[in-house]
This record gives sequence, structure tokens and C-alpha cells, in this order.
Amino acid sequence: MISPESSILSTWSVKRKRERFAEMKSFPNVVQPSFEEAFRTIHPLRGNWNRDFFRNENPLVLELGCGKGEYTVGLARILPAVNFIGIDIKGARIWKGAKTAVYENIPNAGFLRTRIEFTGSFFAPNEVSEIWLTFPDPQPEKKRKRLTAPKFLNLYRSFLRDNGIVHLKTDNTLLYSYTLDILRHNNIEIIRNTDNLYAASSADPILSIRTYYENQYIEQNLSIHYICFRLPHDKNIEEIPDA
Repeated sequence: MISPESSILSTWSVKRKRERFAEMKSFPNVVQPSFEEAFRTIHPLRGNWNRDFFRNENPLVLELGCGKGEYTVGLARILPAVNFIGIDIKGARIWKGAKTAVYENIPNAGFLRTRIEFTGSFFAPNEVSEIWLTFPDPQPEKKRKRLTAPKFLNLYRSFLRDNGIVHLKTDNTLLYSYTLDILRHNNIEIIRNTDNLYAASSADPILSIRTYYENQYIEQNLSIHYICFRLPHDKNIEEIPDA
């Protein structure tokens, strides 16, 4: 039986989400296509993000599964000569990063609400310079759904420039090990990897950006893992055969 308190909280949560969705429609830095616009169609911004959205020719970098957009906004603050797009399907999460970017007048931070599986509908070949994967769901039971599984790495190759860089930050040892195994199995160049990023005394301000959830992981004494690697155009990424 649902208590009156739970019912009130649930109603309040739904109302808040609706208010955020309504507010986001007024944000100039958010693109919210319908399912029909994203599924098996080519969006008008595909190949035209620099011209029509950012109105400059700066490099384009994506954060996939951006959540509240903290990393997207953090990167945009540090690197004003680079355009950043945070992508997530959950609009209530994107709202926070988008509103922060509007409030702080950060013109190089944008947001796209869609499924990562549909990103090929929004970005043309060679349009993207780098990709960030910040604390994605490790999918312990479904490795095909991991954002570093071959299915997704091959998708990224379709719009990432040749030998473009992919960054992974995670607290999950399984995802970290799986990703290293996939990269080594396919002879992919690993630029850097560490199973304890902050113990490595990194002074890089880009790697020092911390999200709300990352701070929670650190408070729980969980190590932050990091991998940086290149994705070439001439290799189809394959899954490791089951033993």
C-alpha cells in the first residue's frame, strides 16, 4: 500500500519533471527531436552543427550519457575554443546542465536529447573530434549494451574523425577491464589507462572535473578508472569470442 507521503512525493516529482521539460523548450542550447526525427532519419543538424548551432568552426566533442551535464559544462568552461554537446535520453537530467550553461552564458555547451543508438542520425562522418564516456552504466549482465562494446565503438567510428580520441571514466572495475580487453583484442591504440586516476597525481584540469556521482564514488573510497584511446576508420571492432 502506498503511503500518503509517498503519493505526495511522487506527484511532486512528476510535476517538477513537467516543469523542467516545459522550461527546456525555451533553452536555445537544447535540441529535443521526436522519436520519428531520430529513428532511421537524417536530422537537419547532421553535418551542420558548427554552422547552424554553434556558428563557428571549432572542433566538436560529445559526452555520451551526459546525465546532468556537469562534465559537458565543465569541459566547455575550460576549453572555450571547443564545442561540446552532452547527449542523454533523460531530459530531466539534461535540464540542469543546460540551465547552467544558459545562466553562465557558456556558448560552447549544447545538449541533445536522444538515445545513443540514434547518434548516427545526428552526426556526419568526421564531424566529431572526441568522445567522452563519463560513468556509463556498466551493464554487468548485458555486455552488448556497454558503451564500449563493439556495437557502440563501430557506431562512433561512423562520425568520429579517423583516429579520433575516446575517453572513458568509470568507477566500475568490470567495465574498465572489459574495455581494455576489447581494445587489446582489436589492437586499438591505448594512449593512457589507469585503474586509480587520482592516485596517479594527475594535474590535468580536464581529468579533474568531478560530477556529483563521481564525488559520491570517491567518498565511498572507490577508485576512478580512466582509459584514453584512438578509434581508426580502417578497423571494424569485434567482440571477444566466448571461451
